[in-house]
Amino acid sequence: MKTLCRTTALAALAALALTGCGSEGEKTSTEAVTTAAATPAGPRVGAAGSGCELPVSFSLAADWKPKKVTVTDEELLAALTKKGPFTMACEVDAKPAGNLGFIRIWTGEQAELRPSLEAFIGADAQQAKFTELQVGGKPALEVEYQFKSQLDGSLEQERAFVLDSGKGLVAVTLDSVDSDEHKEMLPAYELARTSLTVN
Repeated sequence: MKTLCRTTALAALAALALTGCGSEGEKTSTEAVTTAAATPAGPRVGAAGSGCELPVSFSLAADWKPKKVTVTDEELLAALTKKGPFTMACEVDAKPAGNLGFIRIWTGEQAELRPSLEAFIGADAQQAKFTELQVGGKPALEVEYQFKSQLDGSLEQERAFVLDSGKGLVAVTLDSVDSDEHKEMLPAYELARTSLTVN
């Protein structure tokens, strides 16, 4: 791994930055799902006592650690916990598993999926590809897109999905520091998506 890039990325992660530093291709969805099926699963997150209480639950990859996000409007980083109509509710840290990044869970009011997801990724998202799917028995919408890194201007791979839990919208994102990390962390994201159930 690139030592300088990782050092810079660590500083960005400390500020909850959602962009990174390298640029390479990523696994296809088919490859990621296959790998996710073989990914050792840890505990589930989302239920009471799991570290984050959410409208949904899903399995974590081994050694990933969940933490509830509680940032008030007065705090400096509050703006980073809000994207479009969503507020960050939980982040699952990949560092104990050897990667730099998070799976983040965001919640919002009930609304249509496509406009909500478009507002979430923002106008600066590039080459957005939307896919309708079923997650946890509910209609869902996933997006793969690229976003320009604030660190070096490179285009980074991003991925997220959103569903209506019946208690509001839930968005799950894969936030990595560079495209290498994105590729390595993708199976954990796919495990979350394929194992998700509505509470």
